[in-house]
Amino acid sequence: MRLDKYLASCGVGTRTEVKKILKQKKVSIAGQIEINPKLQINEATTAVRVAGQQIIYAKYQYFLLNKPTGVITATKDKNQKTVLDCIHPNDWQEDLFPVGRLDKDTTGLVLITNDGSLAHKLLSPKKHIKKVYSAVISGEVNSQTIKKFSKPMRLKNGDITKPADLVLKEYSAKRNISQVIIAISEGKYHQIKRMFAANGMHVEALQRIKMGNLILPSELKQGEYRRLTEKEVENLKVQ
Repeated sequence: MRLDKYLASCGVGTRTEVKKILKQKKVSIAGQIEINPKLQINEATTAVRVAGQQIIYAKYQYFLLNKPTGVITATKDKNQKTVLDCIHPNDWQEDLFPVGRLDKDTTGLVLITNDGSLAHKLLSPKKHIKKVYSAVISGEVNSQTIKKFSKPMRLKNGDITKPADLVLKEYSAKRNISQVIIAISEGKYHQIKRMFAANGMHVEALQRIKMGNLILPSELKQGEYRRLTEKEVENLKVQ
């Protein structure tokens, strides 16, 4: 692996920032100053220090993206922008992929990683990992609606969903719009939209705000992303 990519992968900085650090002669390998960003190193065995601090290579990368509308949850597409296109070239790796999917017009939390084992765990139906969404619904969500969602629901095509937790936050009679929070533990195709459609309602806007114990930061704007902290990764692994 190139030295600049290695340092960027370890969170030292962006590729541009890493090159500046190299020019400042702050990077050493086996006790010798190194300034060549293109130097090929063995990331598993090479001892690299920055300003005297030992750098630990992270095999797996974990990014939390606030997916914008109009972006598809895929690794690549010839015609449409994907969630991986939101990742800066300095952070991009060929083996990155999104965990699960969001519809093109759905916004919010998407976990992007190259940790296949964790992805499998989070998506396994046996784990019942909850995904929580904030939604704007055309129609009145009331106690009857909440009761229907709390039980297995038959959709129009015959699919049966698991019970969902539905909470009404606000209803505007003037606009006939309900603002709700809904939590599901499975991921059928267009599931939330189809559940409301089965009750004569339409989803106007949908945003995923939580996946397991990973929460979408309020300060993270659409299209922005950040690395997960070590604590967040640990919490995801113990769910």
